[in-house]
Amino acid sequence: MIQTLEQKRAQHALNKVREIERDYQGEQWEKFVSYVENLPATILTGSLGQAAAMLLAQAKGDTRDAHYILYGSLEDWLCRDDPQAPYRAESDLMAAIVNHDRTTYLRAQSEALAWLEWLKKFAVAFLKKPDRTGR
Repeated sequence: MIQTLEQKRAQHALNKVREIERDYQGEQWEKFVSYVENLPATILTGSLGQAAAMLLAQAKGDTRDAHYILYGSLEDWLCRDDPQAPYRAESDLMAAIVNHDRTTYLRAQSEALAWLEWLKKFAVAFLKKPDRTGR
């Protein structure tokens, strides 16, 4: 079966959320959901590069930190070995961002926002706990 790019985005995002659900605990889930919910606005007000750098800075080198997990998930999507990936088969998102041209960068930023729509939907659906009002 040939998947559309939209289906690939959804599948990848769902797989990432399932990994987090399996490998981390409730507090990490809540932090991850919060960061996912805010990342699109951060990208739109700054840029993809600044948002990615912020995630790395806030993680402070801790690979189990929710900021780092989100950065790694974004890197995994944008740098995957797929002809449709903006930074195809790159191993380091930050290096790819600074070493490619503006057209590729803008494509990567647009792709990140499209993928984040799915990641946010799945993160909220599977990882977010209802608040006290039941929402």
